[in-house]
Amino acid sequence: MSPAPGSTCSTAGCPGVRIPDQGYCLTHVAEEDRAAYFAGLTPGSDIDHRCTRFPGYLLHRLMQALYDPEARCARIGEADLRGAEFNEADFDKAIFSGTVRLSEAKFYERASFTEVQFLGDAWFDGAHFHEVVGFAEAQFSRQAGFSKVTFDAQATYDQVQFAGVAAFDDAQFSGAARFYGAKFDGQAMFIGAKFSGSAGYTAARFSSHTAFGGAEFAGDAGFSAAMFLAQVDFTRAQFSGPAHFVKAKFTSDAGFGAAIFSGETKFDGAQFSSANFSGALFARTTQFGPLECAREIDLSGAIFEVPVSLEIAAIAVCFERTRWESTATLRLRHATVNLSHAVLTNPVAVTAHPTLFRRGGIEVQENLLQGSRSGVRVSSVRGVDAAHLVLTDIDLVDCLFAGAFHLDQLRLEGRCTFASTPTGLHRRYLICPYRWSSRRTLAEEHHWRAQLAGQRALPDGRHPSPRVWRTGPNHSSPDLTPDPEDVATLYRQLRKAFEDGKNEPGAADFYYGEMEMRRHDRVDTTAGERFLLRGYWLLSGYGLRASRAIGWLLAAMAVTIVLMVGLGLPDSSPEQVATGTVPAGGGQVTLVVDKDDPRLTLPVADRFTGERFDKAVQVVLNSVVFRTSGQDLTTWGTYTEMISRFLEPVLLALAALAIRGRIKR
Repeated sequence: MSPAPGSTCSTAGCPGVRIPDQGYCLTHVAEEDRAAYFAGLTPGSDIDHRCTRFPGYLLHRLMQALYDPEARCARIGEADLRGAEFNEADFDKAIFSGTVRLSEAKFYERASFTEVQFLGDAWFDGAHFHEVVGFAEAQFSRQAGFSKVTFDAQATYDQVQFAGVAAFDDAQFSGAARFYGAKFDGQAMFIGAKFSGSAGYTAARFSSHTAFGGAEFAGDAGFSAAMFLAQVDFTRAQFSGPAHFVKAKFTSDAGFGAAIFSGETKFDGAQFSSANFSGALFARTTQFGPLECAREIDLSGAIFEVPVSLEIAAIAVCFERTRWESTATLRLRHATVNLSHAVLTNPVAVTAHPTLFRRGGIEVQENLLQGSRSGVRVSSVRGVDAAHLVLTDIDLVDCLFAGAFHLDQLRLEGRCTFASTPTGLHRRYLICPYRWSSRRTLAEEHHWRAQLAGQRALPDGRHPSPRVWRTGPNHSSPDLTPDPEDVATLYRQLRKAFEDGKNEPGAADFYYGEMEMRRHDRVDTTAGERFLLRGYWLLSGYGLRASRAIGWLLAAMAVTIVLMVGLGLPDSSPEQVATGTVPAGGGQVTLVVDKDDPRLTLPVADRFTGERFDKAVQVVLNSVVFRTSGQDLTTWGTYTEMISRFLEPVLLALAALAIRGRIKR
């Protein structure tokens, strides 16, 4: 930057470069020589005044010498003003057709570049503006370098246009920084920039890659109505004051990873293609959104230190390892939510919001989500302490519960749906038809049964058929899929959650699932227990399938009736006979009353009559209610009645128990 030896001003201590054919810089040259230099300049001339000190009048005379009457402004070619020092600097409406170099320049008073056109590269790297500077409506046709520039007062870039790269890396804005309506067609680089005052980018337009990585905003940061048409990066940015992104639009990836939001943060009405807030810190944010995202909002590892409400309409939301230091309400739409290993120190409610988000006159229209699935799905709560978790109207069809803590204290409100068993008619060994009993099931059971059945994993994005079990994420690795004993524990804990919520039908389904897993468990369940469980399942579906118990009851009654008619009822009731001896001299007579054993001698063809059938029905009905009929029976009939009086009341009780489990609340 410094002029070569022998080219500097002859005035002692002056580093300014000499003007052509003179031994002095423009400031110290004699007036007649200065006038001759100005007279030799024409619009579009190149100038070289490195390290020259410009009093206000001198810069004014220089601009007059370069004035173009046709353009009605000063027009300069190449301008090398590196290290120059200016008092009041007025470059308004000037046209620089060549490269402008103002690196390390110092502006001690007001500097104005309003409506200036920079047709070549413009370099201000390391410049220092001590007072207000304005670039309003300036146009930068090529690269604009403001790296490490220091702004001690307000810097205004309203309506400025950057056609090439705009580099503000490590710039320091001590006063307000205004970029209202600015247009960045090339890359906008603000990496490491420091904004001590307010930073306003309202309605700014960023058409190419934008980077605010590591930037520090000490005052208000306003990006409301800003448009980011390419990738934007706020990684590790620090927002000490309020940060406003109201109605901002991000049409590509937006990165806020490890950003720190110390003040109130507003994203009301913001639109994202995808957004990454992983590791971000929200120290005073009480309202996040409402906003919409065409793909995923990633809040994994983020920390919320105060009570907060999040309103998000997105395809996916990731809260993996997110930490809430206080209460939180997550109102979501359309999203698949991952809560794996989230840290909940206070109650956190996840709710499916039924209508469009509206807040402060802003309505999220969800234009980015047209055609997406309705409802909210939670895909995982692994590693979560569910004692603080409340789920309302959530789809839990594919939710992974394995690894969660205190599932018995999970609160399920509204209509939370679980996966169902496969539908339709199936065949065992290609011969025996069967149908799965309809019930609520956990995703872990689906994954285990899919592996057991040898199903193939589905390609990504393809929805499973309702006729088969759903395959899991670890379908190809059986060791990573929960075993029956693990799934039984999940069912047991969630059953208690349903019972505490007074949802007996839901608890009944999970009791059925628990029994099913115990029946298939060959590790913690003994062979004897499995035999008893199989019988319990076969007779009544663990006391939960009334139709099964009633079916067995009717079958038992029918068999009993047939046995009674064919073998249990005698030909006729035997008559009692009293026998005794009358003493010769009179006195007490002793009689012995006896009756023959009931006998069945009728031919088989004569046994099945209406009268005998009626008697058999009476015997069976009395047996069902555990009463004796008083009917004379053969030996076969007596034993048949004894068995039916034990078995049939049990089946009736199981049917009643199953009905009660379905209708109780």
